[in-house]
Amino acid sequence: MNQLLMNKKTWLFFLLVFMLIYPLIAGQSGYMISIAVMICIYAISAMSLDLLIGYGGQISIGHAGFLSVGGYSVAILASKLGLPFFMILPLSGVITAIISLIIGLPAVRLSGHFLAVITLGFGLSIPQIALNWDGLTGGYSGLSVMRPNWAASDQQFYYVIIVMTVLITWLIHNILKSRMGRAFVAIRESEVAAQATGINVPFYKTIMFVITAFFTGLAGGLYGYWIGFISPYDFNIATSFLLLGMIVIGGLASIRGAIIGAVIFTILPELTSSFIGLTNIILGFAIVIIILFRPHGIISLLDLFNIKRFNERDVIKNEFIISEQKQGGRQRNAKI
Repeated sequence: MNQLLMNKKTWLFFLLVFMLIYPLIAGQSGYMISIAVMICIYAISAMSLDLLIGYGGQISIGHAGFLSVGGYSVAILASKLGLPFFMILPLSGVITAIISLIIGLPAVRLSGHFLAVITLGFGLSIPQIALNWDGLTGGYSGLSVMRPNWAASDQQFYYVIIVMTVLITWLIHNILKSRMGRAFVAIRESEVAAQATGINVPFYKTIMFVITAFFTGLAGGLYGYWIGFISPYDFNIATSFLLLGMIVIGGLASIRGAIIGAVIFTILPELTSSFIGLTNIILGFAIVIIILFRPHGIISLLDLFNIKRFNERDVIKNEFIISEQKQGGRQRNAKI
């Protein structure tokens, strides 16, 4: 029974079932469904950012700009060109990836705080561009986004977002397990060593930017469809720091950690919204505590539990060997 409960596939199955029946559990409440949707959107964004920072070791603090580009791409393609949903959503990711490529090509020559400044400038510039480019973005008024007829209700579109979240999580997982993912980790550990082993560091750093921007653009597009509106005020520099806080709290270089961070940073503001300023205080305090005492994030607590479980299993095994030897059983090599 304990093995069944500790099996990752079992927990994944229960999580998928819970996500499917969540609207029924929530009583089809629009508010509760909206919280779940925002968790999914932030989880996609946090996993994408973690791919860049946690696995690739590249610092980015302007990630909200990619969300804005994805959201505006959906709004512009839907309102001005009238393209169908199944074309618009992938194109929002592609457009965001192309813009990231333009930024990434010169940025890959930089690292550390120099790269952080470049991405910060990008995150600050996107809202300003959206405010002043009235003809394309609607300026201060923003743009409306119409959902497809077959997913017009909140409950219908909730399942679209669930499917997209599961699909993107699976894709990111497979990327990280591939040769490309191992190259990302090698670059994080040491760019010099990675270069010495034959890894094309500038190429893979560019690929990192493109992949993380593509998935974040999809998250921004889903946000635009869900809210039905996109404006320059939706994603600012505070959103970038919020996403950074998610992966720090949850745990860097961990898909599960990014999801845990997204859950915490989405639900906590809802619980403390009645007290002005309390949310930022709690979140800031939580980040400080995590950095001081659990620098690998909340996910490290689960890993610690697994280590204890394995140690207990070894103790039981060793006790069994000693007991067997005392009873005249055949000798075995044992390290106690």
